[in-house]
Amino acid sequence: MSYFTEYKCYSLKSIQRIMERQVGKVLNEVLEANASYANDFGDKANLAMPPARGFAILTCMDARLDPAKYAGLAEGDAHVIRNAGGRASDDAIRSLVISHKLLGTTEWFVIHHTNCGMETFSDEIMRGLLASSLETATIDENGWRDTGAGPGSSEGYFIDWLTIDDNAMSVVADVQRIRSHPLVPSSVPIYGYIYDVKTGQLNEVPEATKAGAAS
Repeated sequence: MSYFTEYKCYSLKSIQRIMERQVGKVLNEVLEANASYANDFGDKANLAMPPARGFAILTCMDARLDPAKYAGLAEGDAHVIRNAGGRASDDAIRSLVISHKLLGTTEWFVIHHTNCGMETFSDEIMRGLLASSLETATIDENGWRDTGAGPGSSEGYFIDWLTIDDNAMSVVADVQRIRSHPLVPSSVPIYGYIYDVKTGQLNEVPEATKAGAAS
């Protein structure tokens, strides 16, 4: 099933109305939830800084993914590093290196997922959209397009957006990049997986895990 059939296509005015209704409401909900969480914080105040289970996950920021649930994590268990696509960007590698060097993680996971938004556009599309307008773009069966007002900015042309053409191969590429980085020790195994947003299952990308094997 395509990305376009997964999501409704909203007009710019519809998006603006939704955002207007959410302003303030979301803030209040977050603060109320935090008050409840803090009220029952208990022994979590004594958690150590190093992750207790000694591993780290690099995964996507997609709101449908909850690493705590799909990997069985509690507070203090593991490092979770998230960005758009779960890509091995310079900053993601910075975090992984700190995770091992200073906080002792000894195993790493790279986890992408099915139906990822990073598969729906290219660097050229993103740069063109930003050059036209900084407001939220819309998507339909013909792809992404700007409906908001300008001006935009050409700064997007200087960013590598790390889009995805092939999901499995992007996992392989990210694991290979981390594995070959001069600041990453060969003793840390790196596992490659794809999370299925329809089933909740983690499916291994064997070529990635092979590339990430410790030595």
